[in-house]
Amino acid sequence: MAAATPSAASRIAVVTGASGGIGAATARGLAEAGYRVVLTARRKDRIEALAEELNAAGHTATAYPLDVTDRAAVDEFATAFKTVGVLVNNAGGALGADPVATGDPEDWRRMYETNVIGTLHLTQALLPKLEASGDGTVVVVSSTAGHSTYEGGAGYVAAKHGAHVLAETLRLEIVGRPVRVVEIAPGMVKTDEFALTRFGGDEAKAAKVYEGVAEPLTAADVADTITWAVTRPSHVNIDLLVVRPRAQASNSKVHRER
Repeated sequence: MAAATPSAASRIAVVTGASGGIGAATARGLAEAGYRVVLTARRKDRIEALAEELNAAGHTATAYPLDVTDRAAVDEFATAFKTVGVLVNNAGGALGADPVATGDPEDWRRMYETNVIGTLHLTQALLPKLEASGDGTVVVVSSTAGHSTYEGGAGYVAAKHGAHVLAETLRLEIVGRPVRVVEIAPGMVKTDEFALTRFGGDEAKAAKVYEGVAEPLTAADVADTITWAVTRPSHVNIDLLVVRPRAQASNSKVHRER
């Protein structure tokens, strides 16, 4: 099925967490698909560099520094638009890998604030703009952690379960309105920062996550999946797409070469 060309009203795509990894790759993919991309993240220098790269390539990109956990800032951001075609809720991340018995409640709180409340903020603020476009799409980038548990991941798992339920419930609540709700749930993705951030900058621990895995997913793999889902014809809703590397059968079963 051919990719749909965005209409004039639905041409703007907002991507959160666009300063690197999946967010930056998704911005590139949507720009190539014909969207005017709005890049949001806390790291101003990163998104400005990406906007410059995309504009130099003949696309249209704007950088807007934004903390998705700051509701007042999100509401102010939303006033910049009459309509929005696509919202990619990608901002998130994991902190720590401790068991429930010793996990840091502050890490849990920060993960929930970013992965769930941040998604809620942007979705609430932009939903009227998405509906006004007549052809809107909300994308929630969750995780396979949002669908099954694993030891040492309870805080992140709980947050991503929250993101999954948000997407599933929103789809029920707005059925009949011109807005699709898509959930993309990646498995093992190797990016420059995800595992490193999770383990507080410990490079050895971060490297061990991918040890022996020949080909984990890349940010570009996930971005390609997101772009594909967004560019389906308007009547086609990809409710949930789980994407893993071939070497990963589940969150706890991964083939590692010796």
